[in-house]
Amino acid sequence: MEDCIFCDIENNPDEIILFANECCVCVLQKHEEVLVGSCVIVPRAHRETVFDLSADEWAATKLLVDAVKTYLDETYRPDGYNVGWNCGAAGGQDVFHAHLHVIPRFADEPRAGNGIRHWIKQKENARPLL
Repeated sequence: MEDCIFCDIENNPDEIILFANECCVCVLQKHEEVLVGSCVIVPRAHRETVFDLSADEWAATKLLVDAVKTYLDETYRPDGYNVGWNCGAAGGQDVFHAHLHVIPRFADEPRAGNGIRHWIKQKENARPLL
């Protein structure tokens, strides 16, 4: 896809690719607003959401998840992780090429203990059950 920042990520000299395999690449996120060691695993083929991945892409993603966890454990020694996909605009996706976030978490960071469900537990954000 022509305007997709993830479709040609391997040819972007500003990106740091930690791991890659036939179907996916794992890219270090080095933006100031993300925690150290945060990365995304991206399928090489353009897939809009996780629901569009092939079985081979799922298996390739798992291999990279295992590799990046070992790397992050040895390099940063985090106390925990958040791992997840954002799907669709309402789900928080702003780049519409599937990408799995792997975020190391540390006990001494300001939002430690606030997992990915933290916001849906907030009473003001709750939506009535059907």
